[in-house]
Amino acid sequence: MTQVAALHAGAAALGLPLTERQADRLLAYAALILKWNKVYNLTALRDPALVLSHHLLDSMAVIEPLRRELPSGGKLIDVGAGAGLPGVVIAILRDDIDVSCLDAVAKKTAFVQQVAAELKLPNLHGVHARVESLAGQYDIVSSRAFASLPDFFSGSAQLLAPGARWMAMKGKVPTDELAAIPPGVDVFHVEHLTVPGLDAERCIVWARQKATVVD
Repeated sequence: MTQVAALHAGAAALGLPLTERQADRLLAYAALILKWNKVYNLTALRDPALVLSHHLLDSMAVIEPLRRELPSGGKLIDVGAGAGLPGVVIAILRDDIDVSCLDAVAKKTAFVQQVAAELKLPNLHGVHARVESLAGQYDIVSSRAFASLPDFFSGSAQLLAPGARWMAMKGKVPTDELAAIPPGVDVFHVEHLTVPGLDAERCIVWARQKATVVD
């Protein structure tokens, strides 16, 4: 099966019909990852088929859940984005969302900026900073295997706009981490994901700040 056919088949399994433009951009992004990998070591994966399954489709699995939580526009920051996963994929498939990919490693945010330029994605930005030093107002604060849930929540709380949510992508349900989350955090949904072509557990931990009770 060609990469194009595999991408469309995976997208269909996720309930995501792709336009030709979206498919072209996703495959161009995968090609850029492989190209830059030779010099910058953005990801451990070198096989195009694995980049498709473990990076593209894995990130695409959040699009429908994200549509439910953020149905129309808004701002998202992807913390510890690395090569831009899932932020770049979200920017390609949800052009109504302004996506910032945050990473403390300059070469990784430079790569995201290059992707934004080459793929003509005005809604995608690479941000070079440490999460603790950044301020902002975002509707969704996401991460993909960035840190433990307690560290992610405590380190990025200042980025949440009123009513915003955290979207933490994880492998299997992180029971120990869930038991240790800060008291001000409300985990309101642990959502299991099925990623086509990936024989591994995946989930999203959705959370928000607990409302402060005024006496």
